[in-house]
Amino acid sequence: MISAVATREHGTGATLRVLRLVARNRELRRVELAYANFTVAEWGTWLAMLVYAYGHGGVKTAGVLATVMLVPAAVCAPPIAAFCERYAPGRALVGGYLVQAVTCGLVAVAMLAGAQQFVTYALLVLPAIAFTATRPTQAAFAPGLARRPEELAATNVVSSWIESVSTLAGPLLVGVVLTVSTPGALFAVGAAICAAAALLVRPARDAAAAPVRRGEVAAESLSVGRSLAFVRAEPNARTLILLLGSQAAALGALDVLYVELAQGVLHRGGSWAGYLNAAFGLGSVVAIGLTARLVGYPRLAFPLVLSLGAWTVALFGLGATPGLAVSLVLLASAGGARSTFDVTARTLLQRVARPDLLARVFGLLEGLEMAGLALGSLLATVLFALGGVSAAFVGVGAILPLVAVSGGRRLLEIDRHATVPVVEVALLRSVQMLSLLPPPTLESLARALIPADVAAGVDVVTQGDEGDRFYVIADGEADVFTDGTLVAMLRRGDGFGEIALMYDVPRTATVRARIDLQLYALEREDFIVAMTQHLPAQTLARELASERLAELEALRAARETASGR
Repeated sequence: MISAVATREHGTGATLRVLRLVARNRELRRVELAYANFTVAEWGTWLAMLVYAYGHGGVKTAGVLATVMLVPAAVCAPPIAAFCERYAPGRALVGGYLVQAVTCGLVAVAMLAGAQQFVTYALLVLPAIAFTATRPTQAAFAPGLARRPEELAATNVVSSWIESVSTLAGPLLVGVVLTVSTPGALFAVGAAICAAAALLVRPARDAAAAPVRRGEVAAESLSVGRSLAFVRAEPNARTLILLLGSQAAALGALDVLYVELAQGVLHRGGSWAGYLNAAFGLGSVVAIGLTARLVGYPRLAFPLVLSLGAWTVALFGLGATPGLAVSLVLLASAGGARSTFDVTARTLLQRVARPDLLARVFGLLEGLEMAGLALGSLLATVLFALGGVSAAFVGVGAILPLVAVSGGRRLLEIDRHATVPVVEVALLRSVQMLSLLPPPTLESLARALIPADVAAGVDVVTQGDEGDRFYVIADGEADVFTDGTLVAMLRRGDGFGEIALMYDVPRTATVRARIDLQLYALEREDFIVAMTQHLPAQTLARELASERLAELEALRAARETASGR
């Protein structure tokens, strides 16, 4: 994590530091810019759907349609995440954005062409399902792109900021477009934005390799049973997923109640549903300075509980049906609390989830959040019918504290168990000879890694020296020399030094930093123990080492032949 000095920086300094950490990593920068496009499109099209439904039947129709759309999204999210996990995460992310662009385009055509309502409603389910692919895939992609744990922490925070800004930008887009056009135009804009996201990620699509699944059948790779079993057995992960799902229920209720609050309570036009949502987003934006300081905060459970309480107070306050000004303030407060809650809960979940199940666990979360949105939409509709808008806000506001209380002391103690080194595990999984090691072994190796920085031009290992460590490149490039001849170049995700360790021979080559290197080193004993305890990985490592030795011998023979002539 970022040093404790960073945690004492003022808000602006901490914010700039977080932005620099992400911006200097080209692949992470592209992924986050694409995510910004995605979140704006998601928010904009969701509100466009609600406005479209409200215009054809009021709150009841909007709530029912939201539920009908979200149920298949909730069911499909986990298997979609498992399916995407079979491929390189960058390629899966590009594919997801393209599918989102196509499905939003189909809805736009139907709305703009004046298709019958049931046809449009059926088509609306497609983008709702397609949008579920992004967050789980990105949650698995980011650890493979981060070069140090602090970059992953900063990425989580920036993603939360993007969500925050999008809750402002998306609704503002809705308000502006609906002032001059129709919901169909919003879906057309959403399709273009998702296509742009795919173009942004495309250059980074191969930055992280697909997971190695030798011997695994397709049915198993599509199964969500392993992630369900993990969540059932891991109470901390279960608590965090339930809390995030409860938050989604509150958001789903708000989405429905924005329209009624704007038109039925405050007596404003339909465009004010977007402006009220924008106030929620503005509060999230204001909270950016606070969430920046959380990057280096040693314990996240306390801000998690505090933000949950602020969420609840704001919803109860809206139940008092205040005027326009107070409503805007309460919504802004709720937005800031939600932003803080989201970044802390997701960061903790990323730390407690098994690295090899990261995409699937977040796929379960995505499905539960879709279900939460549907439940919240339905709950808001029912409570509104029973007691009006006040009962709806108070009832929804009670969900969060009830779920938190059910977690008991575990919620405050969760920091002690949220220590999985996800960045280091992702890096080790990208090394071919280590990719077959079981998750517990990889996690143990990740905890034993020693970070090291090497300046350009400096030798990491020297030919003929005794071997004592195995190295993995986290960032930078290195040249490999044998007998003074350049024979290879190494980049991020490449490992070296295994031949001397496995065959107990001097270093067979010199590895020199071409540019500044960020490395992780693994001591001889840790490497040997891990490889000897897992036969498939040991066999693969010996095959690769033998290939390298054969290549070196062939080069030497070629040089000797050339010199003899």
